[in-house]
Amino acid sequence: MSKKQKLLFATGNAHKLTELRQVLGQQYEIAGLKDLGIPTDIPETGVTLHENAAQKAQYLYEKLGTPCLAEDTGLEVEALDGAPGVYSARFAGPDCNAEENMKKLLNELEGCPNRKARFRTVIALVEGGEMTFFEGICPGTIARQSKGDKGFGYDPVFIPEGFDKTFAQMNAREKNAISHRKKAVELLARHLNNHSINFRK
Repeated sequence: MSKKQKLLFATGNAHKLTELRQVLGQQYEIAGLKDLGIPTDIPETGVTLHENAAQKAQYLYEKLGTPCLAEDTGLEVEALDGAPGVYSARFAGPDCNAEENMKKLLNELEGCPNRKARFRTVIALVEGGEMTFFEGICPGTIARQSKGDKGFGYDPVFIPEGFDKTFAQMNAREKNAISHRKKAVELLARHLNNHSINFRK
């Protein structure tokens, strides 16, 4: 039986770590920052999702010297010219929580007929000094009010295209079948399966 490949993922977000594990499956052993004993406050000073993902992956790679992954995800709302985008996690301020972010978003869109939005995930893989990116997009709309208690972040206000319920009203299997992160991870998995990468020191 072949051993699992170990992937190092530059995140302290338990929800994102769980999603990545669920989508990639049993073939990979995925370690997050807490598993590695590394502080989770990696700098994110980029102005794009690509820049932030690359910054986090490079930071971990320079510390450990082995191939590393990082991702950045943003909710892009058409009527807000793509905001909150790269600032999704801190839309309502530097110390805000998910509820405050959603409240600000719904307030900004109050009375607005255009509810089009999309989630976009960018994954960066750094190995051998080279950076590769994988992007996934899930189009949808912003609900008029928060619904559901599953998921995390903006999930209670995001209705994926073709559905009449929010991500937070879906179970993990339903969400992972269509999510932006799933699409990016599928491209990552295809890359890993087609390349001989040594993930162990």
